[in-house]
Amino acid sequence: MIAAFLTVIAIGAVLRVTSSPDEKSFQEYIGFFKEVTDLVKASYVEPIDDKKLMESAINGMLAALDPHNAYLPPEPFEEMQVQISGSFAGLGIEITMKDGKLTVISPIEDTPAYHAGIRSGDHNGMIDKAFTRHMNLNEAVKRMRGPKGTKVTLTILREGVAKPLVFHIIRDIIRIKSIKYRTMDKGYGYIRIAQFQEKTGEEFENALKGLHSENGGMLRGLVLDLRNNPGGLVETAIEVAGRFVGGGVKDGLIVTLKGRDPSSSKELYASIGEKEPKYPLVVMINGGSASASEIVAGALQDYKRAVIVGTQSFGKGSVQSVIPMANGAGLKLTTARYFTPKGRSIQVKGITPDIIVGSTELGKPAKTDEFDFREADLDGHILSDDGRETKKRKKSPLSKIPGKEENAGDYQLSRALDLLRGLDLLDRLK
Repeated sequence: MIAAFLTVIAIGAVLRVTSSPDEKSFQEYIGFFKEVTDLVKASYVEPIDDKKLMESAINGMLAALDPHNAYLPPEPFEEMQVQISGSFAGLGIEITMKDGKLTVISPIEDTPAYHAGIRSGDHNGMIDKAFTRHMNLNEAVKRMRGPKGTKVTLTILREGVAKPLVFHIIRDIIRIKSIKYRTMDKGYGYIRIAQFQEKTGEEFENALKGLHSENGGMLRGLVLDLRNNPGGLVETAIEVAGRFVGGGVKDGLIVTLKGRDPSSSKELYASIGEKEPKYPLVVMINGGSASASEIVAGALQDYKRAVIVGTQSFGKGSVQSVIPMANGAGLKLTTARYFTPKGRSIQVKGITPDIIVGSTELGKPAKTDEFDFREADLDGHILSDDGRETKKRKKSPLSKIPGKEENAGDYQLSRALDLLRGLDLLDRLK
């Protein structure tokens, strides 16, 4: 199962790349590591648990590679597998590390964190009475997860707010709604994908059928909203993109994976199956659009099948494989980079919209909920395929996900609908 952040592969697939050409040097480093651990165990002021010492060493090694690697003990590993199915107990926050701080990528729509007012870019300073400064992601997630109905207190540091904000949030079962859809205007459909989960492809097909049915069997245009979509399963992203481009090896390439280990390099194609009619298509992205959502936007942009609207995407173009370990734990390791059908690297660079549309109209005050960081801002991120950093980026605004059945208050969506109408008109004038 290939995922933007979860791919289970056999242990042997990575063992081929662990040996160093300089075996003697590697063994010398192993000896040095043993010397250090022996000194710590013998001389540290307090007794050290062997398991804690080794897991800390592993976490430190992985964290030094890039911010997306992690050792997952058995319980977090099991939780990750549950989360990708779309249902788990907790608050509903996507988090990462930025400048050594636990940082919110985005609250998941219709979850306790979302309704409490947690925002993208918030720094989570404390979980209950525990400071997060030296806390790894696994520990932070474990502290925020818990039985339904129990309370957790988050102390949030927010840019532009002088004092820490304290949120008392009641945990709930997080059932992520992958798909929402509606008819915006007669003949014009809207589909929002919050995250790419196991059933997203099936739900997307049902949404398309529902929109066709609501509009007399024929759509005149569609807005596909991928804003704030952090990614998920690559298979379902391919299913979504594959509804709009041809199947087979000649014209259906959706994404290419390139890694050092040959088993990590592959080309992934759209399936040969039912396709949508070629009506106008607008795809919306922003700084919260990452990984699998960037794969969809990049493929449809390369094939000129859609107009991409919004702001620069996050730029997470790396593949994390999760390797099951003998003790029931998992090792999440970056093993490849993503490339669009035309060979463009997604890592750090992200997807640039065809039409830049901010979350507010020019001349009006900016919204307070701004997404102020990307993959390029994460400590230790890997570079793009050419090994060069991108130019210093500008902040781009993050518009809220439409929560009502109208477009009012969502400037980006209003502009996308206007563009859809214009494209439809041009098609009919041909």
